[in-house]
Amino acid sequence: MLKPGDTVDDFTLLDHTGAETVWSNLRGRRCVFFFYPKASTPGCTKEACAFRDMGGDFEAAGAAVFGASADSVKRQSNFSNKNELTMPLLSDPDGVILKAWGVWGEKKMYGRTYEGIIRSTFVFDEDGKVLRVWSPVRVKGHVEEVLAYCQDL
Repeated sequence: MLKPGDTVDDFTLLDHTGAETVWSNLRGRRCVFFFYPKASTPGCTKEACAFRDMGGDFEAAGAAVFGASADSVKRQSNFSNKNELTMPLLSDPDGVILKAWGVWGEKKMYGRTYEGIIRSTFVFDEDGKVLRVWSPVRVKGHVEEVLAYCQDL
């Protein structure tokens, strides 16, 4: 799992519109990346909609918000359209950043152990250095906490 002070390798992923998001092109902006297990599930929808609803506040705080999961571009697109999401949703079915950033790992639910996305959020500075990590994340109140952190920077 990434920790404060870490930097990440350059990557290119498609967002929900099929457009490329290139990490090196994001330099110069503070970025928030939130990882969710599966588009259109209740917790993921609640979290994404909270980021949507506070999008203007994140923008005012100088932070660009990105969502990411292993879902396909089509599934991300459907999720975005259905919920009128305003941030790019990155599709990472091959685990390019999911694994490199440490958000893909062992999970337990109902006594079953399996591998999947650990709900996590990262804030990066303008130079691409990790400032803060939340993992695992509980959805309730999380977006407000991330926003407050960004506003205090």
